[in-house]
Amino acid sequence: MTTAAYPWIDGDFISGHGPTLDVVSPSTEELIATVTTPNAAEFDQAVRSAWEAHRDGRWRRLPALERQRVLMAVGELLRQADETLSQTIASEMGMPSGAARFIEVPYAAAAFEFFAGTIPSIHGRTLPVDVPGAPPEYLAMTLKEPVGVAGLITPWNFPLMLPSWKLAAALAAGCTAVLKPAPESPLSALALGPLLQEAGVPDGVVNIVPGGDALGEALVDDPRITKISFTGETASGRRVLQSAGATIKRVSVELGGKSPMIIFDDVDLDEAVSQSLFGTFFNAGQVCQATTRILVQSTIYEQFLDRFRSRASALRVGNALDPAVDVGPVISKKRMEVMDALVHEAVAVGARLVIGGHPLKGPGFYYAPTILADARMDMRVCQQEIFGPVAAVRPFANEQEATAMANDSKYGLAAAIMTRDVARAMRLARDVECGTIWVNTVHVLTPTAPFGGMKASGLGRELGLDGLSEYLETKTVIVDLNHQPMTYF
Repeated sequence: MTTAAYPWIDGDFISGHGPTLDVVSPSTEELIATVTTPNAAEFDQAVRSAWEAHRDGRWRRLPALERQRVLMAVGELLRQADETLSQTIASEMGMPSGAARFIEVPYAAAAFEFFAGTIPSIHGRTLPVDVPGAPPEYLAMTLKEPVGVAGLITPWNFPLMLPSWKLAAALAAGCTAVLKPAPESPLSALALGPLLQEAGVPDGVVNIVPGGDALGEALVDDPRITKISFTGETASGRRVLQSAGATIKRVSVELGGKSPMIIFDDVDLDEAVSQSLFGTFFNAGQVCQATTRILVQSTIYEQFLDRFRSRASALRVGNALDPAVDVGPVISKKRMEVMDALVHEAVAVGARLVIGGHPLKGPGFYYAPTILADARMDMRVCQQEIFGPVAAVRPFANEQEATAMANDSKYGLAAAIMTRDVARAMRLARDVECGTIWVNTVHVLTPTAPFGGMKASGLGRELGLDGLSEYLETKTVIVDLNHQPMTYF
């Protein structure tokens, strides 16, 4: 059954008059929704609504504890709707419904709950004053204020969690927002509109406008938008940074990754295999920090490959709505064809195909969990973000070689280190050029800790107090308390 969906503007769904989006289930290739997008006038209405809401202070001027209660209520409403939301996530982008219900929905709720807790602690400082040759009585202070209207652009692979991360931080800071979810999976983000309203977010504070690249470009170019937070491909992020310079916007971008997992020979091998399976094949590898480069110490290399192959071959691939499925589909036929070409190219230039390496029978965009052994770091499969269930495995001799291989990438989003040697783990945690380092685990994120990348993986941070600061401006106020004003002339 096909449903209709609409932009959320000024507290209501409106029938957009821009181009329509077809939302296709990657599990079945069936059309599940037709989404109308805003035309130019409706887009202007969305931005104007957020801009006016910022100017009149209907959100930022609410008492801090009231805004805290509202965001806590959003988190609770998300948890109550976990079954419905997980079904939507599974249908529109192919994450298995069990993973959506137990990972994505709780992570979205936790972001609102964490950032709710930060609201009462947003404050400036009082500072000592030194004005040479002047009377001594001055008061200097800083104020923390919301940056303004935030334009939030999110990708398709976590259609509820990533919009929630951005919205929760922006709202905690007191900003208003215009959210543009990815055209492939806009339904989960659109579901946030009524939940925010029910929790008590005033109308106009958050507007949700589904659309394609042109709509994202309009957000970046609009002078009423003072902050852009973008998550997506590195090439797109580069264009965002270039365009945002024209209106001097504050920008944070979380971009691509090609994360290494470094496995030393002192580990529990079965545990290392389990972490590698999760790091590579969770969400069919459609995770920006997926550990798709697996570096294994040569003394256990063949043992690891044998167990990794055995466990990967047992993964159940299928419809994301099937609760027994481990790995769902990839997002589109085009994405599947790109990864298939990269796999075949790697084999042609010397990689050893251990398992997989081919699409599975449809309907649906299914790709067999794939392991490539002996993959050199100069192969495109080791340098290009593949965004699919494909692991490239390579042996290393020692810690120095492992570090060099891990850093042999334009990306620097995340890395996992598997070892029982705490000193070695900490040396690599310092030397590996990534924004997040996991030790003896993978994919563990918490709203209390910042997440983001180095090098071509981005600028700025999501989550944590660092993520909150992305939406705050610092204002300095200096007050003359002297009985006689200072005079120069």
